[in-house]
Amino acid sequence: MDSTVHPTATPDASAHDGIAERADVCAIAPLLNCLLREVAEPVPGAGEPRVYRLPSGERLLRVRGSRRPTAPEVDTGDGGWHPVGHAELVKLVAEELQAHTGLSNPELPAEMTDSRDAVAALLTVRDRATVPEDPYRRSEQSLLTGHPYHPAPKARGGGPVARWLPYAPEAYAAFPLALLGVREDVVAEEGDVSALDAFGTAPPGYRLLPAHPWQLDLVGPTLADAFADGRLIRLGETASDAWPTAAIRTLYAPEHDVFVKFSLDVRITNDIRRLWRHDLLALRRTDAAVVAAAAEGRPVWLSDRGYRTADFAFEELAVLVRDGLRDHVVPGATPLLAAALVEGFDGNPLDGLTDPAAWWTAYLRCAVPPVVELFARHGVVIEAHLQNCLIAVDAHGTPVQALYRDAEGVKLLPDVTRAAGWERLVYCLVVNHLTEVAEVLRERHPGFDPWQAVRRELSRHDLPEAAALLASPTLPGKTNLLLRWTGADGADARYLPLRNPLAG
Repeated sequence: MDSTVHPTATPDASAHDGIAERADVCAIAPLLNCLLREVAEPVPGAGEPRVYRLPSGERLLRVRGSRRPTAPEVDTGDGGWHPVGHAELVKLVAEELQAHTGLSNPELPAEMTDSRDAVAALLTVRDRATVPEDPYRRSEQSLLTGHPYHPAPKARGGGPVARWLPYAPEAYAAFPLALLGVREDVVAEEGDVSALDAFGTAPPGYRLLPAHPWQLDLVGPTLADAFADGRLIRLGETASDAWPTAAIRTLYAPEHDVFVKFSLDVRITNDIRRLWRHDLLALRRTDAAVVAAAAEGRPVWLSDRGYRTADFAFEELAVLVRDGLRDHVVPGATPLLAAALVEGFDGNPLDGLTDPAAWWTAYLRCAVPPVVELFARHGVVIEAHLQNCLIAVDAHGTPVQALYRDAEGVKLLPDVTRAAGWERLVYCLVVNHLTEVAEVLRERHPGFDPWQAVRRELSRHDLPEAAALLASPTLPGKTNLLLRWTGADGADARYLPLRNPLAG
C-alpha cells in the first residue's frame, strides 16, 4: 500500500480541527515529566491535582494525571491558579532552569517550540493520510508523543516542514531511496553489505550506495566536487519504497527484508544523528560480541551486519545494513514496537486485554532474560529501551518473543565498568522500558500490581546485581532536560535517584 505523504501542512493548519490543542497536549506531557522528575519538589499532602515547588522558590505548579501529566497551572499568589499552555510552559521552564543552574540556553527553548510545531504538522497530515495495513508498520510509525521524558522529543532541527515531513514515520511516510554510484577506489566498507547490491545496478567500476533523500538534501552542496570529478554518480532511485521506523533514519525495505540506517545531520532528541566514524569502526567488534553471546536458543538480536560509504564522505554517506525480520520472528507471530504499546495504535494488544497478569508474565519472560543473561554470562550491555525492542505476539496478542536492535548503543565489559554497565542496563530496561509498560497496565486495570511479576522474573536470575536491585530504594533516572540545558554530550548519561517500586 502506498501511503506516502506529501507535505501541505502550514503553521495556520494547526489552528483548525483542534490540532493546536492536541499538539499542546502531546508536547506538554513529556516536558512536564522532565521538569517534575529533574528539578521540582512535590508538596507533601497535596493530593490530586499534584502540586510541586519549582526551583526558583517563587512558583508552585500543579498538574493532573501522573504517567502523562496534563493541564499545568501556576499559582497566582492570591489563592488562584493560572492555566499554562505550551508556549508559556516553555518560558517558565527556561526561567526555572536558569535559576536552578545559573546557565542560560536559548537553543533548547527553540527546540521545545520546534517539537510542538512538528507535532502539529504531523497531526495535520496524519488526519488525512492512509493508515498502513501492516500492524508492525503501524506500531513503528505511531509515536506522536515520543520519548516520554525528553523536553523536545519531536524536534526536527528547526528546518522548514516541507524539508522533513515527506520522511516522517509519524506521517506514515514511505518513499524510494536515492541511488548513488561510488567509484570502487574510494569505497569504504566493512562486514556483510551484499544486501545493498540488490537495491539497483551500478555501472562497471562503481559500487551501489543507497542514500536517504533527506540526508542527500542536507549534505548535497558538500558533494559537488565528487559529482563533478566522477567519484560519485547519480543512478536514480529504488524501484520500491522503504519506510521509516520510529528511529526516523532507520528504514525498513520490505521487498528486500532488510533495515538500512543512515546518517542524518539533524539533532533529534539529544544527538546529531550521524553515523559517526568511531561508532562505525567499532561496529563489527560490538555487533559480533552480541551475536556470539545471543547465539543460544531463540533469536533475540537483529544484527548490524556492516556498513558501506565513500572514504571522502565517511560519515555523511554511510549506510548500515541490519538484519530483517523474516528469519528472526517466530512463525505466525506479529512483531510490534514495544514503545507503541505504551503510546497506543490501532491493533495494540493491550486494547481489550482481560487478563493483565498472564499477559504481563508472558511479556516479562520474553523481554527480561535476554538482557540480564547477556550481561551476566557475557558482559554485554544492550540498550534495551522501548524503541530498541520489538515484541512479537501470537494470534491472541500474547507476547512470545522479544527482539532487540542497535549495536551503536551496546556497551561491553570491561570497556565500561561492571557497575556502570549495570546502571545503564537498569535505566534502559527497568526505568525506560518496564516501568512504562507496567504503568500503562496499572492505568488500564486499576488495582493490578505489575511489580510482583517483575520481582519474580528478576529473582529467577542468579546474579548479585539483580538481588541488590530488588532491595535498592532507588533506580537511576536519566536527566534529559538538564543534559540538554547544560549542553552535555548526548551520550553522557547522568542519573538522579528515583523511587524503586521493586523494593516494595
